[in-house]
Amino acid sequence: MRRVRAASFSLGGYSHPAQVIATGFSTAALIGTLLLMLPFATTEGVSPGWLTAVFTATSAVCLTGLVVVDTPTHWSTFGEVVIIGLVQIGGLGIMTLATVFTVLVSGRLGLRARLFAQAETKTPTMADMRKVVRKVVVFSLVCEAIAAVVFTLRFLIGYDEPIGEALYLGVFHGISAFNNSGFTLWSDNVIGFVTDPWICLTIAAAVTVGGLGFPVVFELLKSWRHPSRWSVLTRITVVATIVLLILGTLVYLATEWRNPGTLGALDDSGKLLAAFFLSSMARTAGFNSVNIGELYPSSWLFTDLMMFIGGGSAGTAGGIKVTTLGLLAFVMWAELRGESKVNIGHRQISESAQRQAVTITMMSAGLVAVCTYVLLVLTPHSLDRVLFEVVATFSTAGLSTGITADVTVPGQVLMVLLMFVGRIGPLTIGSALALKERTRHYELPEERMIVG
Repeated sequence: MRRVRAASFSLGGYSHPAQVIATGFSTAALIGTLLLMLPFATTEGVSPGWLTAVFTATSAVCLTGLVVVDTPTHWSTFGEVVIIGLVQIGGLGIMTLATVFTVLVSGRLGLRARLFAQAETKTPTMADMRKVVRKVVVFSLVCEAIAAVVFTLRFLIGYDEPIGEALYLGVFHGISAFNNSGFTLWSDNVIGFVTDPWICLTIAAAVTVGGLGFPVVFELLKSWRHPSRWSVLTRITVVATIVLLILGTLVYLATEWRNPGTLGALDDSGKLLAAFFLSSMARTAGFNSVNIGELYPSSWLFTDLMMFIGGGSAGTAGGIKVTTLGLLAFVMWAELRGESKVNIGHRQISESAQRQAVTITMMSAGLVAVCTYVLLVLTPHSLDRVLFEVVATFSTAGLSTGITADVTVPGQVLMVLLMFVGRIGPLTIGSALALKERTRHYELPEERMIVG
């Protein structure tokens, strides 16, 4: 029987699933750009500049949430629908949607389609991709619907919005929250709801669930009562998520407690809610209930770290992922103890997974460093603000200190590219650009290097 390798397939000249995924996201961003450049996409009925359309479309499809124009005042209802449509496409994944269409049209799923869908959803096996994709779509729509219902009822009852407007706001922000995009229909994001637990906690819950990653969510739904049966992926993701949520809340409370521009003006319960909300958003989404530009520099630095880490694998969050961080922590622990193998629980982690974790982290850190330097050259802003902007762009977290619209044209072009790379992933981009995969059929003599 012949062995089947993913890299041996081709589709339209692309020999690797990663290349197809990258092309799919590029195509979605291009279509979104063309739609946003239509005159009736803006409230003034005038076609926006190409850079504004490109930046907004890329930010939407990459689930970033950074904007160079005010969303509710600049874009018409048509433009807003295009933006949230791109968010939905980016959240489900181009290849996931393509797989759904393949199943609906042909009634069956070929090996190529399974390979591409597996690359997008990052499922460990290729068992039944139709079932996996169906679960992803249904789960996403159900979560968005639940959030939309809560928002709609809150706007309808708590803020006396007309039923049509309440429903529109509910659906838009339900999709935006679950997909970790951070797009809102208010000029001050959600600062006006800083003490409203119905709005803030619903957003935080939707963002957290969407950011866990579909493999983890499905495993939790199946065996949430039996943590001992959880896979290493689920254990690391759940524990790291809880630890970072608590740590972030405590750090923001301690740092911003007396800051009059953020938590200082709130009562104790309001401070706790705002700190928890900020901790929830810092790793994954661009919603903000306090003015990020008013945070102390120490909080900016901590937020940089949180955004860089990101959320769970195969979810709607960005960053290097909590699983990467967790794996690196166990690699360090094994090295400090002098162990030749890395073990987590009762499982041994493969060397290829360790190399991937190191590669993703180093590529990401290097990319952030280079882009920070370039953006510092292109803009007059300080290092702390520029670094924050670059990390938020790369991690698709979408938070901003308020300088996005002031960045020069070359700087905004750089940010567009950085959003794209951050959404697809450095490792996926690297494999997509590779002409082919090579397997070495011999081993070289080993030599001991001096490290440190």
